[in-house]
Order: sequence, then C-alpha cells, then structure tokens
Amino acid sequence: MTNSALAEALNSLLGERIVTSEELYDTLVVEVSSADAFSVIETLKLDPKLSFNFLTLIGGVHYPENPGRELCVVYHLHSWKNAIRLRIKAYLPAENPSIQSLTSLYETANWMERETFDFFGIKFENHPNLTRILNMDDMDYHPMLKEHPLEDGTREDKDDRFFGR
Repeated sequence: MTNSALAEALNSLLGERIVTSEELYDTLVVEVSSADAFSVIETLKLDPKLSFNFLTLIGGVHYPENPGRELCVVYHLHSWKNAIRLRIKAYLPAENPSIQSLTSLYETANWMERETFDFFGIKFENHPNLTRILNMDDMDYHPMLKEHPLEDGTREDKDDRFFGR
C-alpha cells in the first residue's frame, strides 16, 4: 500500500475526524483531536482492510510556544498486512494534558504511556498503573518539558568562541 492509497482510505473511513495530514520522511502523518484519538486508532486497528495491528511507539513532544497545543502525543502504527506505517498526532493543552489510554487496544502501550507520563506529565486516562517508570518517584517535575534553560548562565569556564557562537 502506498501513502496516497492510505490517505484515500483514511479520508473515506475517518472523514472529518482527520484535522490535517501530510507526508514527512516517507511516512503519512495525520493529526486528530485528542478526544478522537482512541476511537480513531481503534478503528484503524479493527478495520479489516487497513489492519494497523502493531503499535511501534508512543511519545511526547513539548511545544511551549503553541498556546493551547503545548503538548503532543505521537503514535506510530504499523500494518503488517499492508507493510505500511502511519504516524498519528494529538495535541493537548499544558493545563490539563490528558488523553485516553490505549492499553485496552495494545498491551505494549502500557510502558510507553508510563514513559511519556514520566517525562512529559501527560496523563493517560484509564491506564492500569500510571506511575513513573524511569525517574525517581519523588521528582516533582517532568524533565523533558522545556521549562528550564539549557545552559547555566553563571558558568565562567565556558568560552562561546569554541562552540561556534
């Protein structure tokens, strides 16, 4: 199956639930609303023609410059039957970053959602054990959020000339 054939199939199957779509690095990328993400992915998994039966990755991205869309959950799905991959994005506000868990559809979502929660603070509703998985339990922040400067401005041992600045 090609990306253009997949795009046509998605448009006929999902219609207006697709917010935007584009092809990046030979992969079709589809944006859906966070409220529709679970049902869209469930439809893609159960559809006999598309059969996206493998969840490759769940990850998060922080875009602090996008008000109301600061956090993004990215799903990578694979259809073994059609030998094609699909990336689905759903954006969330920073005030309440919450989205439905996929653990009832894919058991592999369990640890990936815990990692995304751990690093970005995204809450996956109905997750069976949404606790930190890699960081210390007593951490009161999520380290992948772009809330802190990358460099210590008080350092005196660093000369910017050696770093191309």
